[in-house]
Amino acid sequence: MFKFWNSHEQQAQPHPQEGSSCSWYPPSVVGSTNSSRPATPSSSASNSFNSQTPAEWSHSLSPVSPTEAAGVIALLKDKSVDELRKLLSDKDAYNQFLLSVDQVKIQNNIRDELRNETLQLARNNLDKEPQIMELRNQCRIIRTTELAAAQEKLNELDRQKEETLKFYSPASFMHRLQDAMNVTEEESEIVNRQLLDREIDLGTFVQKYKKLRTSYHRRALIHLAAKTSPIG
Repeated sequence: MFKFWNSHEQQAQPHPQEGSSCSWYPPSVVGSTNSSRPATPSSSASNSFNSQTPAEWSHSLSPVSPTEAAGVIALLKDKSVDELRKLLSDKDAYNQFLLSVDQVKIQNNIRDELRNETLQLARNNLDKEPQIMELRNQCRIIRTTELAAAQEKLNELDRQKEETLKFYSPASFMHRLQDAMNVTEEESEIVNRQLLDREIDLGTFVQKYKKLRTSYHRRALIHLAAKTSPIG
């Protein structure tokens, strides 16, 4: 490719004005052709691309592998000088050539496939929108009815659990045991007054009083043991 350019150098020199007609062409392409040629008026004119800003270069420059570059050179080496100049000066001809390169065709096919897949996914999502709305409504109904009822039941179970734990706590047990001892003590006093008032006979008094005092002392021992226990 580069020898081809050098072999026609004398033929290209009589047309210095043609270099300025390719101001639209990417600087990477112009730079690559100029690098293999001696300084001529046309090559100096094409160096005006170097005045582009880096932001403008970022839109035209792209990394090209040696294999891809060799493939493009193979397509260009059999073209005449007029055809090469037309590629540099005619944007439509350049675009037509670019679209005929296999690497570009592959990239375009991949782009089209990805675009079609994206469109298909978008259509599928749109088709599922009624189903999504229905599921969303069902979730809203569950939150406002079934979930509310389940939450209320859970709160009731939590309340019962707290009451049960409180009822069987050591402090509650000691309190209830003390209350039972007080009740037994009061019942013993009542039976004693009944005997003194001759409301019951001696045999009945002994039977009731013995039972009450036995219950009282048993609870008193349990209360004492619980009070001195590390758990209490």
